[in-house]
Amino acid sequence: MDCSAALREQLREACAKGQKLEIRGSGSKTFYGRPVRAEGIVDVHEHVGILAYEPSELFLTARAGTPLREIDAALAERGQMLPFEPPRFGAQASIGGTVACGFSGPRRPYAGAVKDHILGVRILNGLGEDLHFGGTVLKNVAGYDVARLMAGSLGSLALILEVTVKVLPRPTLERTLVQECSADQALQKLRRWMMRSTPISASAHYQDTLYLRLSGQEHRVRNFAEQSGGEILDDDRGARFWEDLREQGLDFFCGDAPLWRLSLPAAAPQQPADFGASLWEWGGQQRWLRAVPDPLALRHWAQSQGGHATLFRATPGAAVEIFQELPPPLFALHQRLKAAFDPKGILNPGRLYAGL
Repeated sequence: MDCSAALREQLREACAKGQKLEIRGSGSKTFYGRPVRAEGIVDVHEHVGILAYEPSELFLTARAGTPLREIDAALAERGQMLPFEPPRFGAQASIGGTVACGFSGPRRPYAGAVKDHILGVRILNGLGEDLHFGGTVLKNVAGYDVARLMAGSLGSLALILEVTVKVLPRPTLERTLVQECSADQALQKLRRWMMRSTPISASAHYQDTLYLRLSGQEHRVRNFAEQSGGEILDDDRGARFWEDLREQGLDFFCGDAPLWRLSLPAAAPQQPADFGASLWEWGGQQRWLRAVPDPLALRHWAQSQGGHATLFRATPGAAVEIFQELPPPLFALHQRLKAAFDPKGILNPGRLYAGL
């Protein structure tokens, strides 16, 4: 269903009145980010449909409200997939919400983030103007890459109408290899493997166990497993682990304690044990922590390592800021982008940072 005309009219009216709007799709990711202070809602969940899919050209275009499960089904029929393996956090999760939140799954460090696979977008800016950026191939951008700018913007710049993404063939074979080791030992192993070509397509460390997903040709997967040692899980158990990790269904994620996400460089050491229980993935570049006793100390440590800490899931009424404070020059850049795309500040005000 094409709702672009109605959405465009709603934004133009809101702009004329100075009415603040919250962009809402399926609602699967409303837990993420700061609370939006708005007088109205612009609903995109009925703006759905796959508009173009060219398996031979490796791209797909869909309206923002299109459920990921529908896109996955279409790609699976042709033996293809979304390379960034996005988490859903809900059965109705949409492609627009995935891009706006910038979420990528376990395959991210080995295949790229969501922004790396955005080829083009169609958006409505805060003035209700209908704009197109990018296209259907990677090397088609002269100047600022606005299409990829939408990834992680949390709807603070524009309402996404359509997204064109790059797709890739599914691996011919996938196996999950597990090894018992400490987090430090796991980090050392992964850094060695990063220096050479391997079939690793996902990694995680949880409960003193290193999980490796191996993807590709059978002989490469078998040779790596034999040389590295460990146990190969049966296919169902292995696939279930990566799905539970992606969708935060593992026991680690259960409960009401706030969930923190550390984003770190690959060379970052293991964080101090007194920061709380942890699970990490992406070769140690993404780490999840529960029951963090001192959020300020956590953020100072992450910053000292060249990373940052985000309160990914907060308890209601949490007094801690969701996103780590930006350096003044970077925050000023955010402000200029907000002013360029949404000069009256009507779209998702405050969800990313106060004043944006």
